[in-house]
Amino acid sequence: MSGGWGGRAWVLGVYAFLYVPILCLIVFSFTAGEITTRLDGLSLRWYAALARDTELHAAVLLSLRVGALAATAAVVVGTAAAVILVRAGDYPGSRFFLGMMSAPMVMPEVVVGLSLVLLFTHPALAILGGRGVAAIWVAHTTLCTAYVAVLVASRLREMDRALEEAALDLGCPPLKVFFVITVPVIAPALAAGWLLAFTLSMDDFVLAAMLSDPGSTTLPVLVFARLHHGLKPEINALATVIVVVVSIAVLLANRLLLGPPRAAAQPSAARGG
Repeated sequence: MSGGWGGRAWVLGVYAFLYVPILCLIVFSFTAGEITTRLDGLSLRWYAALARDTELHAAVLLSLRVGALAATAAVVVGTAAAVILVRAGDYPGSRFFLGMMSAPMVMPEVVVGLSLVLLFTHPALAILGGRGVAAIWVAHTTLCTAYVAVLVASRLREMDRALEEAALDLGCPPLKVFFVITVPVIAPALAAGWLLAFTLSMDDFVLAAMLSDPGSTTLPVLVFARLHHGLKPEINALATVIVVVVSIAVLLANRLLLGPPRAAAQPSAARGG
């Protein structure tokens, strides 16, 4: 019994460590005062200010757009890389390719960002357009592809190759086998990779700050810029909206994937009485 209570206390402490700061942020978003970390009465003042802040709206929309594009591109490129890593077997340079594929996961983002800044601002490569939305998209795709490749590769290694071999023996072209047999089997990994890539892109600050220009400010860069002038509870209101939207999305996803909770069987029914 003591071990059970100890385990519950530990889990409760972990959840408190993770979610109490978020709960405080939500509470402070309803303050009527000017200070972000103090509750001076209850008011919807900062939600009204959030609704009028066009600069913040533009940054959120840009982050969403870049995140969706980067996640989609990362899934395409990462899946192709995972297929080559898992299905091609050993070939000259395969281990080097494996190491280079996962390098962005462990390499400091400052190094990746600096290399991309040099790439996009080099006079000989002016055709790339310099800093801006396209540069941020490329940077986020580069970062996220490594994570997607690892997720998809692990799922491909667990997949039963007999399914693909049976389809090939029946005369199905290899490309059709991939889209009809392989993709549905690895679909959960593709979805997880897309969501992870989207989250990484939305959360990234270093790459976006190094590659943005005055017309391409993402949400993390804008929040950091406003930090120098003092954050207002309007940021708490925005964070609260994001938390609510993400929570609803998670609940709906669990509902769709797991179905409604099943009622526990009554003991009498289990005994046949």
